[in-house]
Amino acid sequence: MTLTDPTQTLAALIRCPSVTPDEGGALTTLSAMLAELGFTNDRVTFSDTGTPDVDNLYSRLGTEGPHLMFAGHTDVVPVGDAGAWTQDPFAAEIINGEMYGRGAVDMKGGIACFVSALARLIARRGAPAGSVSLLITGDEEGPSINGTEKLLAHATAKGEHWDAALVGEPTNPDQLGDMIKIGRRGSLSGVLTVEGVQGHVAYPHLADNPLRGMLTLAKALMQPPLDAGNERFPPSNLEVTSIDTGNPSSNVIPARATARFNIRFNDIWTADSLAAELRGRLERAAGENGLRQGRDPVRYSIEFSDRPSPSFVTRDTALIEALSAAVLEATGRSSSLSTTGGTSDARFIKNYCPVVEFGLVGKTMHMVDERVALTDLEGLTTIYEVFLERWFDSVRTG
Repeated sequence: MTLTDPTQTLAALIRCPSVTPDEGGALTTLSAMLAELGFTNDRVTFSDTGTPDVDNLYSRLGTEGPHLMFAGHTDVVPVGDAGAWTQDPFAAEIINGEMYGRGAVDMKGGIACFVSALARLIARRGAPAGSVSLLITGDEEGPSINGTEKLLAHATAKGEHWDAALVGEPTNPDQLGDMIKIGRRGSLSGVLTVEGVQGHVAYPHLADNPLRGMLTLAKALMQPPLDAGNERFPPSNLEVTSIDTGNPSSNVIPARATARFNIRFNDIWTADSLAAELRGRLERAAGENGLRQGRDPVRYSIEFSDRPSPSFVTRDTALIEALSAAVLEATGRSSSLSTTGGTSDARFIKNYCPVVEFGLVGKTMHMVDERVALTDLEGLTTIYEVFLERWFDSVRTG
C-alpha cells in the first residue's frame, strides 16, 4: 500500500468493520500506517459503568512545538439493511469514480486524506518543523463517554499540549470547499412531565387531562423565540421531539403526559442560563387556564440532561486563515465560516486548544450506499497538505 494515495489508505480503513463500539481492526490498521511515517503510537482502552469498553489511539510525530492535532474517529454507524446496499458496505468497491463503504465520508475518508497528506509532505520536504498528533477515538458514533474526552485527559496527564486542532468531520454540504466549521451550537435536552388525574372521557369534570396542561407548557417553551441569533450564530431553536401518555385507550383520560425536547443554542446562552429561562417560562405559564378553566395551576416537573454540550466559537486567526487559504488555493473557492450543524468532538477539544473542522462532502453520511468521489479524496488530501505547510510556516514566523 502506498500511503501517499488516499484511495488506498481509505480502502484499507473501510475494510475494517469498525461499527461502534467495535474496533474492527481500524485502529490497528491506522497505527501501522502512522508507524511507517515515524509516529509513536499510544493505544488505550477506556471503560465506564454501563457503557462498552472503547479502544482509542493517540499518535505523535515530533517532540517540539508548534504542535498541531488532527482529531477524528474510526467507528462507524451500523449499515442498516445490508440488502439495500448496491455494494458490500465493507468492501471499498469503486464504481463510476466513487468509493462505496460505511465510513467513506463519516469519517474514515478524512483520516485517510490526512495520512496521505502527511505522507506527501514528508516525501516532498520532510516532517514538519514541530509536531503532529492524531487523536482518534472509537466512540464518536456511540455515547461519547469512553472516547475523545478521556483520551484528551489521558494525553494531557502525560504532558501533551497542543497549539491548534483540526477535526476531519465532513463539513461541506454540496462541494469540497463550501464550509469550514469554526464553532458549534450547544445542545441541551430535557424531559417535561405534566401530572393529571386519570378518568373516563365521559366525565371530564372528575379527571384532569394532562395533555391540556402539556399543550400550554409546550407552547411556552417554544414561544416567544429564545433569541434572534448574532453575527456568529443563527437563532437558538427548541424542538419538541415527542409527547407521550403511554395510553392505548381512546376513552380514558391519561394520568400523565411526558414531552421530550432538545435545544440547539448559540453563545448568547449557557446551559445553566438556558435552563433558568425555560424554568421561568414554565412557572409563568403553569397558571394559565385557557385550556383548563377553573383548574389549579398545572402540576409539572422538568429534568435536563446532565451532559449538555456548550456552544463555542474559535477566533484563532492563524488557524482559520491557514485553512481558508489552503482551500482557496486547492479549489478556488472561498469557504464560508460556519457554526451550523450538530455537535462533534470539537466540543471537547476546544477546552485544550483552538479548533476548526473541515472534511469531505457529507451528503451520503449514515446513508445506504455511503460513498465518496475519488476526486474529492484527492482534493481533500491536497487541501490538508497545503494547510499543514501553511500553518507550520505561519506559526513559526508569526
